[in-house]
Amino acid sequence: MLLSASSSLLLVVDIQERLAPAIHEGTAVAGRAATLIQAARPFAIPVLATEQYPRGLGPTIPAVAEHLTPSEIVEKIHFSASEEPEVLRRIEAHDRRQVVICGMEAHVCVLQTAIGLRVLGYDVFVVADATGSRDPANAALGYERMRGAGVSIVGTEMALFEWLHRAGTPEFRAVLPFIK
Repeated sequence: MLLSASSSLLLVVDIQERLAPAIHEGTAVAGRAATLIQAARPFAIPVLATEQYPRGLGPTIPAVAEHLTPSEIVEKIHFSASEEPEVLRRIEAHDRRQVVICGMEAHVCVLQTAIGLRVLGYDVFVVADATGSRDPANAALGYERMRGAGVSIVGTEMALFEWLHRAGTPEFRAVLPFIK
């Protein structure tokens, strides 16, 4: 199944100040997450970001937060965002069946969120190059487990081109700088 912009919601999981520096290639991961947020805008794809216990892990890092509105950020205490009532309420309110996930950490919060949403009947896509863990081996185990649970593992460019569907549109021109 391919992604569809009209069916997608972007969920950015826990790219926070005290966690991001420890993530393997964390700067690149955060940069691609910012790209996904910016690229979602021309398509009117809803964006939601979570912060795991921000009093302990800090807020979303500035490189990502600058592309979010305060109302798009939701605090959570559960590792799985699908277990957090306010996050789930907001996802359900958009009535989108495809949830595109990026963030930190692949083998903990991203994994539990992806599998939880899959169990709830969503089509879930995890953007691997916009997702990371402290240890790449843990990330690999997380992706393997998610795949086994029916989660699609994609890359940033895959998501962008699937949202685009075709060239020569205003959306294509808006997203082109993120592809070059």
